Amino acid sequence: MTIGFLGLGLMGTPMALRLARAGTPLVVWNRTPSRCAPLREAGADVAADPAEVFARADVVLMMLAHAAAIDVVLHRGTPTFAGLVRGRTLVHMGTTAPGFSQDLAADVRAAGGRYVEAPVSGSRVPAEQGELVAMLAGDDDAVAAVRPLLAPTCRETVPCGAVPGALLTKLAVNLYLVTMVTGLAEAFHFADRNGLDLDVVRAVLDAGPMASDVSRVKAAKLVDGDVTAQAAAADVAHNARLVTDAARAVGIASPLIDVCRELFAETVAAGRGADDMVAVLGAIEARTLSGVAPDPG
Repeated sequence: MTIGFLGLGLMGTPMALRLARAGTPLVVWNRTPSRCAPLREAGADVAADPAEVFARADVVLMMLAHAAAIDVVLHRGTPTFAGLVRGRTLVHMGTTAPGFSQDLAADVRAAGGRYVEAPVSGSRVPAEQGELVAMLAGDDDAVAAVRPLLAPTCRETVPCGAVPGALLTKLAVNLYLVTMVTGLAEAFHFADRNGLDLDVVRAVLDAGPMASDVSRVKAAKLVDGDVTAQAAAADVAHNARLVTDAARAVGIASPLIDVCRELFAETVAAGRGADDMVAVLGAIEARTLSGVAPDPG
C-alpha cells in the first residue's frame, strides 16, 4: 500500500523519513518543494501537488501547520475536495481545534472517504527516534487499519474513541506539557536571579522524583542557552490558545494555561516564535525587568 504524506515541517519531515527508511512506499508533498529533498534521497516519491498524492495513495497522512492550511490544501468547500478524499482514508496528525476536526470528519465521510484523528505527543527528537505516542479517534475499522501504518513513527498508538476524542486528549496532554516547561523556565529564572549555580540546580532536578525525559532535555537547554527548536514557541503559543479556547467552550477554568498563553504570546511578539519553547524564559525575564512582579498578597 502506498502512503501519502502532506506537510514536511519540523515534525512532518522526521516522521516521513521514518516511514521511508522503514521501506514504506511513500509519496510526499510540501508547499516548499526544497523540503522534499531529504525524502527523495530516502526513497520517497515527490508529488507535484496534493492531487497527485491522493491519486496515488489509499491512506494520506497530514501533518499540516493549522486548520487554514488544511482547508487550502484539501480545497475544502469546493467540488475538488470530494474528488480528493472519496475512497481514501484521511489521517489528521496535526493539532487543531476539536470542533474543526469534527466538521472535517463529517465532510470527509459525506464525500465517501474515511477519517482518523491521530495527533501525536512528542517533539522533534522523539519523532526522529520513532518514539512518538499517537492518539487515534474515528470509526473502529479505520483506526484499526491506520494503527500498524504508524509503527515506524510511534512507539505507542492509543485509541481514544470517537472524533474529537484524540484531539481533546492531545490538548489535555499539551496543557500539562506547556505548564510544566513554563514552570521549569521560571524555576531557572528564579535560581539565576538568586545567584545559584544552574548546573547544580539541574543536577538536583535530574536526580529527583520530578525528573522526566522532558525536564532533562529542557533543563539542559536552559542551562546552555540552546534555543534550537524541538517544539517551536509559535507552535506552543498556538497550542496554548487551542487549550484555552476548548476550556472556554465548556465553561471550565484553566488558570495555569491562561498565564502560559500570555507568556508565549509575548515570546512570539518578541520575535522568538521559531525558537524552542524554552525561549519563554525571555518573556519571564522581560516581566522582571519591567517590574511586572506584583506582591501575590
